[in-house]
Amino acid sequence: MGDMKHTAWQSLVVASLLIAASSSADTRPQYGGTLRISTRIAPATLDPATSTRSDPVTGQNLTHLIFDTLVTVDNGGKIQPALSTSWQAEAGDQRWQFWLRRDVKFHDGSPLTSDAVAASLRAVNRTWNVSPNRDSVIIELDAPTQDLPGRLALPENAIARRSPGVKIVGTGPFQISDWQPGKTLILSANEAYWNGRPFIDSIEIEMGKDFREQMIALELGKADLIEVAPEQARRTVIDGRRIVLSAPVQLMALVFAGDRQSPADGKLRQVLSLSIERTAIRNVLLQGNGDPAGGVMPNWISGYEFVFPSVSNVRRAQEIRSEVPRAPAWRLGYDLNDPLAKLIAERIALNARDAGITLQPSVSGATDVRLVRISVASADPRVMLTNVAATLGLPQPKFSGNSVEELYQAESKMLETQRLIPLFHLPLAYALRPSVRGWSQDRDGTLHLQDVWVGTEKP
Repeated sequence: MGDMKHTAWQSLVVASLLIAASSSADTRPQYGGTLRISTRIAPATLDPATSTRSDPVTGQNLTHLIFDTLVTVDNGGKIQPALSTSWQAEAGDQRWQFWLRRDVKFHDGSPLTSDAVAASLRAVNRTWNVSPNRDSVIIELDAPTQDLPGRLALPENAIARRSPGVKIVGTGPFQISDWQPGKTLILSANEAYWNGRPFIDSIEIEMGKDFREQMIALELGKADLIEVAPEQARRTVIDGRRIVLSAPVQLMALVFAGDRQSPADGKLRQVLSLSIERTAIRNVLLQGNGDPAGGVMPNWISGYEFVFPSVSNVRRAQEIRSEVPRAPAWRLGYDLNDPLAKLIAERIALNARDAGITLQPSVSGATDVRLVRISVASADPRVMLTNVAATLGLPQPKFSGNSVEELYQAESKMLETQRLIPLFHLPLAYALRPSVRGWSQDRDGTLHLQDVWVGTEKP
């Protein structure tokens, strides 16, 4: 029955996407108009070096509107040219050279130069030796870094001109017209954009709005594009709203505050992992959205995620628990502003109790383990694993090639630390008004709003 419900839900979403695609094909793209967006994030700065930390995927999409990176990563995890048209590494992968696209300008009219690119990258990566070299930049690193192009595609490495007392500028498809930090942002189309002028004239973004406020704005016709909570995606489709989903781009996981302290501590962490009924939580609390996770990377990135076990086994958990004479009560932290996190934390505590583990959900004070969401950040598997390790304070994985076996070993070692217990891989969901046409997004959650155009409300 669960599989039938899942299939029906997938069919419903696919039908919604097909309707959206057919409506977009009814008429040709039109220039002009304003796209109104409502979002939860409320950044105090637009600097790509810091603005993506609170919500990496949403912050990434905001960054891509204003700034460009040297390269991008496509849906297949392949590196593609952007501000850099070609690149080359010397033997050992410690010295890289990136040749720049010609005739690109910042929003203030100043040209994109190797000096400007080098200054931007140095401001974010203090350990890199970045130097201009005519129409290219040279990056020298302390150690072999085969995945450097993938790292340069991350939003924090977007190229920005930073001047004291002057607003930050980029080379992206839109430029800043008005900015009220944490409240509103108005962008206008970059008429001279190197990759073609966007269709819409402007984008108005209202920030700091929770999911309920966003839905009200959509219903009242005050927003054209909003975010939808994962657990509300199915209901929103049933209510007749136009919903689009990304591939699973967020890892929901339990993360321990420190390394395991003893073999007994490791056994208790294993007990907790085995006790969690991921499928039941997905079906009930997530309303069928997302996939139970046993691995760090979603299957669409790694291709082997299914080999990591994610099925609960309470009997085995109880057997292992009986091998440990004493078990401390653990405090389980979660985000107070996330109602879904509260429900999932409480359900995990109940599962743990059945296996003989005491978890006390908490929103304040020191915690032993936290329920968190970690964004994919990149479709490049090496970059994703590197970012997760950096986020959790784990040893950085080392790669000498691109083989699947090497990736699997690196991910397995990360899981063997028992610092994190993967729970779910979640997609992002958006609701759009029928007037929004030409919708396009990558599997990693990147939106291509420069390709969107605004039509009539009823296509």
